[in-house]
This record gives sequence, C-alpha cells and structure tokens, in this order.
Amino acid sequence: MIEMKVAGIAIDAVSRNPIVLLRDAGDRRALPIWIGEAEAKAIVTALDPKPAVRPMTHDLLINALDAWSLKVERVVIHSLRNSTFFAVLSIKQGDTVKEIDARPSDAIALALRANCPIWVVEEVISEASIPVDQDADEAERRAFREFLSNLNPEDFAKGQRQGN
Repeated sequence: MIEMKVAGIAIDAVSRNPIVLLRDAGDRRALPIWIGEAEAKAIVTALDPKPAVRPMTHDLLINALDAWSLKVERVVIHSLRNSTFFAVLSIKQGDTVKEIDARPSDAIALALRANCPIWVVEEVISEASIPVDQDADEAERRAFREFLSNLNPEDFAKGQRQGN
C-alpha cells in the first residue's frame, strides 16, 4: 500500500464534476477520483484552517466517534471496479479494530478531520494513477536498465555462495 495525501480539488473540464486529487509522498503519482459537489465541499472545508461555525455532517460523525472513544485509524482505498473506487475506514476502540465500507470521498473527508493516513492499494495506483514527474520516472527506468545491463550470471552465483 502507498500512503497518499490530498493535493486538492479540481474541476473536470468536460463534465464540470469535482475531482479530489491524491498524491504520493514523492510527488511521483497522482490519483484522481471523481466525486460529488457535497463531498468536494466537505473536503475543501476540512482543508481550510478556520473551523466551520456549525459542524458539518463529517464533523458530526467525528464528534460522535470521539464521544464514544472511537478513533479513525486509517482509510484504505482498496479497489477499482467499473470506474468506481472502493474504500474502508478502520475504526479503533481500545484493541478492537473494525473496517467499515465507505465511499472514498466520505472516507477522505473523515481522514482529513481525524488527521489519519490515507492508503491506496498498489494495484489501484497502477491502474488509475497519472504520472506527475515523468522525468523522474524516465531517469528511474534508465538507471534500472543500466543496472540490468551490468549484471552477469556470476553475480547471482556470488550471492548464493555467501548465503544470501
């Protein structure tokens, strides 16, 4: 799994629908997830440093979880099926952890309020992410090709003799 951060909200130029953009720690990959307007507002509100005058729905849920000594441990976006992302919230109470099915947009809005990590399964990243730093990707590919071109069969035999 790869930890992602919310980079912001964008608007799809064609459909005019909001998109939450997640980025990995190295700013190498971005994961766009199309969401609804209400969820976009909930995410933008969580990113805004000034608190809302009255609790929004996601604030209310976090407040209820706090009142019952429950903590949002993490969010995991675990799959992509038919252009739909699926996520779970990991909720902890004492030593007990339960996973609850959630829409990624709601899970992200809650993660921001709970200050917990957002994880994405590598297969989802592979399938749906877009490259952010193509120059770094190409440099990594060149370095790997160079590494492979300098390998000899004897290099593998040396590792076996040393007990590796």
